[in-house]
Amino acid sequence: MKTPDSLEDCVRASLSRYLEDLGDADPTNLWEMVMQCVEKPVLDIAMARAVGNQSRAAVMLGMTRSTLRKKLAQHDLHPGR
Repeated sequence: MKTPDSLEDCVRASLSRYLEDLGDADPTNLWEMVMQCVEKPVLDIAMARAVGNQSRAAVMLGMTRSTLRKKLAQHDLHPGR
């Protein structure tokens, strides 16, 4: 089996497996589920790369520091972890 080359390929492969596992059942709230699954690790990795510096992480993520703080709180992620 070929290893996915890009982030997009990884997402596509994971979603395809998820939908295969569902069989004939139709997913509900697929968009929200994917965003929740992706957002937390992206925030966590950005904060780690910025060594806990919210301003740096916000720039990396292309959002304001206040938006980042809100999202960190939503996912129960604390600065400096």
